Amino acid sequence: MVVTSIDIDPGELRTARELTGASSNRETVDLALKTLIAVRSQPGAVERIIARRFTDDQIDAPTIAPSGAQPSGQ
Repeated sequence: MVVTSIDIDPGELRTARELTGASSNRETVDLALKTLIAVRSQPGAVERIIARRFTDDQIDAPTIAPSGAQPSGQ
């Protein structure tokens, strides 16, 4: 882990901490960085999903519900 000293606007940090429910400033900054990375990575993930091609046996494959999932209609 790298120790870095940065200046952060205290009002923005307080607002971010309240919005996230984080218990510390460090947790707030960590969550902010993870959120930024996830948001900026989403368009690439969507493009990869759109570009995916399936074989006929994948298209007609049976659906298996995740363990613990309720059957639809309940």
